Amino acid sequence: MKRFKFFSLVLALLLAAGTQDAQADKSDDTLRIAWGSNGVMHNADNYYGNTRAGIWFTKSVWDTLIERNPITSEYVGNLATGWTWIDDTTLEFKLRQGVKFHNGEPFDADDVVYTYNKVSTDEGVKTKRLVNWIDKTEKIDQWTVRIHTKGAFPQAIEYLTGPLPIYPNEYYEKVGAEGMSNMPIGTGPYKAVKMKPGEEYTLVRNEDYNWGSPKSKAKIKHVIIREIPDLQTQVAELIAGGIDMTPDLTTDLVEKLQGVPGVAAEQAETLRIFYIGFDAAGRTGVKPITDVRVRRAISHAINRKSIVDNLMRGAAKVINTPCHPKQFGCVDSAAVSYDYDIEKAKKLLAEAGYPNGFELELYAEAPAHEAEAVIGDLAAIGIQAKLNRLPWEVYADALANDKTPVFLTNWGSASLADASAIISRFFNGNADDYARDPEVTEWLKVADTNTDPEKRKEFYAKAIKRITEQAYFLSLYTGVRSYGYDSNLDFIPYVDEVLRFHEYSWK
Repeated sequence: MKRFKFFSLVLALLLAAGTQDAQADKSDDTLRIAWGSNGVMHNADNYYGNTRAGIWFTKSVWDTLIERNPITSEYVGNLATGWTWIDDTTLEFKLRQGVKFHNGEPFDADDVVYTYNKVSTDEGVKTKRLVNWIDKTEKIDQWTVRIHTKGAFPQAIEYLTGPLPIYPNEYYEKVGAEGMSNMPIGTGPYKAVKMKPGEEYTLVRNEDYNWGSPKSKAKIKHVIIREIPDLQTQVAELIAGGIDMTPDLTTDLVEKLQGVPGVAAEQAETLRIFYIGFDAAGRTGVKPITDVRVRRAISHAINRKSIVDNLMRGAAKVINTPCHPKQFGCVDSAAVSYDYDIEKAKKLLAEAGYPNGFELELYAEAPAHEAEAVIGDLAAIGIQAKLNRLPWEVYADALANDKTPVFLTNWGSASLADASAIISRFFNGNADDYARDPEVTEWLKVADTNTDPEKRKEFYAKAIKRITEQAYFLSLYTGVRSYGYDSNLDFIPYVDEVLRFHEYSWK
């Protein structure tokens, strides 16, 4: 309520005062962006930082071997001009010539070999799941490299389009991860010229970005990124013209800002999904959750459509799969769906021996209105749930250490359009697997390693059916990201949730 009153006051005061039109003078050709309410960028070297903001920064400052067209999903060469599978575990790349890093260091095979051999073996890397499939990277000649995988890994192409940038080997060897974060050097469409960690980052267009990258040369010359954790401050700055864009809005704010002169606001669907996980394996010692009838009862008790219609609104959609339907291998028809049915939920609880319900602790990362809605739905079948909200780092630690019997969270798959980026992350027997179903684990091994796309789909479908049938994982809805921006900015949101600063321009 306090936040609602604050925003209403800000809007009223600025509108009444004839607020500075967001269509401000852009003669300095500078795009001012704020982020932070969803987490700041702790380390600009995203191999060691692993944040959504870090992915955005990486896309601007560095390049990868391959790009995926965000509209057509076509794979196109970036720092690589072509690639070939030599066999099931060997992927050969022909590299682009004539590319230079921002410090003048020429790009060649040595940079690829150095980067991938380092990050795939360094235990300090936080994005291990994105690189632990790499066995070694081998230089064939100055413009040819081979990546050897630890086993058949057909999704390698998709992973290589993600936040796996190539670093200059000589510079990185000299400065290390800390130095790379303090002053990033890449080949990307923007150069970092000033870094104030936790405060502000200044980028300038790379005027030499003419070597054929599918990302294209940046249209706006300067980008200033401000880390503003407080969303109230972001909104006030956006209305007043102090910033030109924020990707951190809430659904309510999108609706409110759509009436503000000079400001545009919209929602866009993303690959992120929101879900409830259950400790079916009994890792936390909470007995009721190990009973499939209880998990099914909870699944029937939650009114997912109501949450979408009343809280998420806009582009969010109810889904049944433990992955995003737009990801390869996410076979929607294989999923068991749970309709909203209070009476069926009560009957299942009674059959499980809990006719009057029980007490439960629900873990959730960060504040979320949907958690309160879930608690209300559970109360209707007698389950008294207590909400334990935690910031991401604390939540992740609790998840890995057997402390979360039921947890509401979300996963963006690092913007990878492959089902393995989420299903194989949470059902492969690791610390985050609260099902520990050996059949699912084995099916995923086949799906993750088979080079036949149809065979991959077949085994992902088997896993999806089992996961949903046993209610190990209740998908709630697809995630959305809500953007606010200067209405004079040509801005395009994509389903992979990646900001592409180099594409934006002034009308």
